[in-house]
Amino acid sequence: MRTNLPRRRLLLAAAGFPLSNLWALWPAAAGAQSAWPSKPVRIVVPFPAAGTTDILARALAPELQRAFGQPFVVENKPGAGGNVGSADVAKSANDGHHLLMGTVGTHGINVSLYPKLPYDPIKDFTPVTLVAGVPNVLVVNPALAQRHNIQSVADLIRYAKGNPGRLNMASSGNGTSIHLAGELFKSMTGTFMVHFPYRGSGPALIDLMGGNVDLMFDNLPSSMPHIKSGKLKALAVTSATRSSALPDVPTVEEAGGPPLKGYEASSWFGLLAPAGTPMDIVIRIQQEAAKAMGTPALKERLQAQGAIPSGITSAEFARHIEAESRKWAAVVKVSGAKVD
Repeated sequence: MRTNLPRRRLLLAAAGFPLSNLWALWPAAAGAQSAWPSKPVRIVVPFPAAGTTDILARALAPELQRAFGQPFVVENKPGAGGNVGSADVAKSANDGHHLLMGTVGTHGINVSLYPKLPYDPIKDFTPVTLVAGVPNVLVVNPALAQRHNIQSVADLIRYAKGNPGRLNMASSGNGTSIHLAGELFKSMTGTFMVHFPYRGSGPALIDLMGGNVDLMFDNLPSSMPHIKSGKLKALAVTSATRSSALPDVPTVEEAGGPPLKGYEASSWFGLLAPAGTPMDIVIRIQQEAAKAMGTPALKERLQAQGAIPSGITSAEFARHIEAESRKWAAVVKVSGAKVD
C-alpha cells in the first residue's frame, strides 16, 4: 500500500484536520493490507498424493508459510481428471484463503474434453502464477521391455502395431496431459493401446511398477525417482527439446522418426484463486512464490526433478491459460480423445 504522506498532510491541513492526529490514520491504513492471511490458507491439489501436482504444491507451501506467517495446508481432493478439486475451489470464498494448484488438464484440456464441466476455467478463477512447466516422459515397465525387446520408441511402435490392444496405457485420469500425450501418440503412429485412467499419477505408477499396466506418459517429476532407481525405463520425453534432468533420453520426435514429427505434449502447473479474490492478495502471493522459486535451493530441487520453475504475473498466466486452451482443443480434435 503506497501512501504519499507529504501530499496527504497538505490536503488534510487545508481541510482543517489537526496534523497531530495524522499518524492515527496510519496504523489503520497499514493494517488494511496486513489483515490477510487471518487463518490457514489451503492449497487444493485436485489429484492424489505423490503425483507432480502434489509434489510442486508441497514444495511451495512451506515457502509461502514462512513468507506470510500462516500455515499453507495442502489438501488432496482427487476425482474426474481434476474436476472435483477444481470445482471445490471455484465455489470457495474469494478471501484469499483458498487456492488451487491447477494444471494443464484442469485449465487447458478439460474444457474441450468434457461435455460439461462443474466450473468455468476462465470465469470462475483468478490466475495467481505459473509455478512450473514440465515435460512428460514415456516410461515402460522394465520387465515388459525386456520380455518384448522394447528398448526404444521405434521398438514400442513396432510391438504395438503387431499386437493391437495388447498394451495397456495408464494415465492420471481422463483429460490430463498424461492421457492426451498418449492419445496423440496413438493417433500419430496409428497404434491402439487400451487406456486405463487412474485417480492420479501416484496410483498409476504403483500399478505400472507392479506390472499391472505396461506404460505411461507421466509427468517427469513424479517418475524421476523411479527412473533413477531402475523401477521404470524411460524411452523418451514429450517436449520439443531434451530435458536437462535426463539429457541422455531422446525426445519422442527424435526417437520415433517421421510418424512423430512435430510431436510435443508438455505439462504445466500453477496457482489459481476463486474469481473476485482481491488483487492485492493475488499480487502478494505471486511475488512471494516467484521469490521462493528463484532461490537456489528450491530452483535446483525442482530442476533436478525435471521441472522448470516460473513465477510469472497473474496477467501473464491468464494469457498462458487462454493460449493453452486453444492449443489443447486442437490436440483433442486431432487425437480423437474422448472421456471414457
